[in-house]
Amino acid sequence: MNEILIKNEDELKKAFSKFYNILAKLRAPDGCPWDREQTPLSMRSDLIEETFEAVDAITQKDTEHTKEELGDVLLNAAMITYMYEQQDLFTMSDVLDTVSEKLVRRHPHVFPESVGKSQAEGKVKTAEQVLNQWDKIKQNLEGRAGKSILDEVPEGIPALLRAAKLQKKAAKKGFDWTASEEVCDKIKEELAEVQEAQSLLDGNEKSKLHLEEEIGDLLFAVVNLSRFLKVDPVIALQRANQKFYSRFTFIEQKMAENNFPMDFEHINQMERFWKESKSVKSAT
Repeated sequence: MNEILIKNEDELKKAFSKFYNILAKLRAPDGCPWDREQTPLSMRSDLIEETFEAVDAITQKDTEHTKEELGDVLLNAAMITYMYEQQDLFTMSDVLDTVSEKLVRRHPHVFPESVGKSQAEGKVKTAEQVLNQWDKIKQNLEGRAGKSILDEVPEGIPALLRAAKLQKKAAKKGFDWTASEEVCDKIKEELAEVQEAQSLLDGNEKSKLHLEEEIGDLLFAVVNLSRFLKVDPVIALQRANQKFYSRFTFIEQKMAENNFPMDFEHINQMERFWKESKSVKSAT
């Protein structure tokens, strides 16, 4: 593909070259001690954390913060890439060429020269058709097919995200609910099983593990409802976390202003401030 669609190509090349040279300097013998000590393994958690911070900034629709956080995601990905480059395993150019080839290969409906056209079935007009074609190319051209379609979902990702991805993969094969009411009924069923397991707790590990299993089933069913309604459960939970943080810190502030200690004996005051925090939020 030789067509140039981006604006200010020279400026982009200059900015990326400057950025990547800074990374190289940080990793140089006379660079930063902290950066020099890092490895791809040590930076895994940083990459995950920065990704979530970028998602949070996007959710808040804070453009300046989003720009900064996306820069941090790029920084971590590029730094890890440069570490592999220092080991002569692959380079940033290799990474960019690989992802470029993948994009062309998996979008034969956009790029006529794509080798992925062998998996195309007529004209692709919907996002669902694109995803189905994407999966066929992965499995038939890239050899990514495992024993199960679920093998494509990494085991190491956070459990909530993995649940959503497992369900999504299964749904692509037709294993899905037909109506949201069915999923709601399943949630009620799982909640009843949690309550039953709770009533059977007798102090031994077996009963505790059974309760743990039933709570897991309940959470899995709630993720199913979220996915079925096309709501990202990870982002939904992040928003709930942030809402709880905002309201609880409001309680802490009000309790301190009124010289109330934060303890169970003053739960009524905390409940009152909790309700007030909701009204304050809705008024802003």
